[in-house]
Amino acid sequence: MRHTTHDTRPWYREVTGTQWKSFFAAWVGYVLDGFDFVLITLVLTEISDDFGLSTVEGASLVSAAFITRWIGGAVLGALGDRYGRKLSMVISILLYSIGTFACGFAWDYTSLFVARLAIGMGMAGEYSASATYAMESWPARLRNRASGFLISGFSVGSVLAAEVYKWVVPTLGWRWMFYIGIIPIVVALWLRRALPEAAEWSETVEQRATKPNPFRPLFATTNTVLAVAATISLFAVFTPIGAGYVPVLAVVAGVSLIALAAQLGGRRSWPLYVAMTVTVFFAFLYTWPIQALLPTYLKSDLGYSPDQVSNAMFFAGFGTMAGCWLAGFVGDWIGTKKAYALTLIASMVFVFPVFAVKDNLLLLGSLLFVLQGLSFGISGLLPRYIGGHFPTENRAAALGFTYNVGALGGAVAPVLGASLADGMPLGRALAVLTFAGTIIVVALVGLDVPARLNRLTDPDATHDHLAVDLPAPVADTPQPNGAGKA
Repeated sequence: MRHTTHDTRPWYREVTGTQWKSFFAAWVGYVLDGFDFVLITLVLTEISDDFGLSTVEGASLVSAAFITRWIGGAVLGALGDRYGRKLSMVISILLYSIGTFACGFAWDYTSLFVARLAIGMGMAGEYSASATYAMESWPARLRNRASGFLISGFSVGSVLAAEVYKWVVPTLGWRWMFYIGIIPIVVALWLRRALPEAAEWSETVEQRATKPNPFRPLFATTNTVLAVAATISLFAVFTPIGAGYVPVLAVVAGVSLIALAAQLGGRRSWPLYVAMTVTVFFAFLYTWPIQALLPTYLKSDLGYSPDQVSNAMFFAGFGTMAGCWLAGFVGDWIGTKKAYALTLIASMVFVFPVFAVKDNLLLLGSLLFVLQGLSFGISGLLPRYIGGHFPTENRAAALGFTYNVGALGGAVAPVLGASLADGMPLGRALAVLTFAGTIIVVALVGLDVPARLNRLTDPDATHDHLAVDLPAPVADTPQPNGAGKA
């Protein structure tokens, strides 16, 4: 391997014009992703009023997009590994944009839930394809920055959605938020039509006579059974179909997905797949209580108007965006894992104060800015953190699967938060979940648990696959079922 050499130029001069263009296209995809995805959180109270939904039923609409994320991440990620990152990105953005548009035509809870399933699949593919595309296009020493800057696009999209909400919903109603959500697709497709493929994928994979086939283990008989069991169980858990059987169904889904992770990881890398999935699960469990239910808390508990909610979301969104930028610089400075753990520790100081503020919008906004910057913003390092554990030839599929199975923590978080709110104020419930989840993620990342467990079965595992600019040409041999070294 050729290790990165020191470059005395300003960091932004190390990134070529083509690399900036590639990054910007991926970033716009994340902006659209954030815009489309957070729409449901902004109009949740209006939808609940129209359809007569309880708080838990409304929260399950947020969770719906997470049910199919793991499928989208695995399949579209495998598509990106075999045929290139660009194709996977375009298919992903089409899928979640069409799903968003369909939400505007929903006539009841079930139809809206189904449209959210399509959004989840597309969003998952967007994450794995754009993240690998951006990082593999930039110099190795700047890949934390590529990761953090890229994820900041999601926050920009959420801020734009909050601003649109303020003007659209009071006059045109909640459905128009979803109609508008399809418009930016033209921009993304135009930006991506002439982009080069990610340099690292091109050099490592594209020239091979035999391409990697991450689809093969996905559709092995045992794995197909596990996938079907997990999907049916998850669907039942988050819909009335599973009423009375939720604990059993949740166990079936969890066991099926963990078993599937072990199968996809193979004999040497199964601990890495399982541990990484668990780490991401708790990362979502600490970030998504606030991300999903903050607008509901502001409107129901604090009695804020749409303008005030929009202003508070503005602070939170820009705090997250600033945090993503900060994460990129700090990650390249002191290392991904150390930056992740230390920033999360600092965020814990602000969790409970956020929910202690009642009537002071400026103070609440300032606290949200800092909390989201240090807490949710540091998640901008997740693509870099996960991607470094996997080689180029199966990185998108591995990242897509582990991240999006772990993202089920985001499905659990709003429902769990709403359920806890039956016995305590919603704000306190959100604070408790956020604080507890943060402690667990600090331990998992700070102690490097996924990599340590992986070395038990693969002592020669590569420390960080993204720490080199471009790997030397790889022998033209078929890939085994499983992850390879990480």
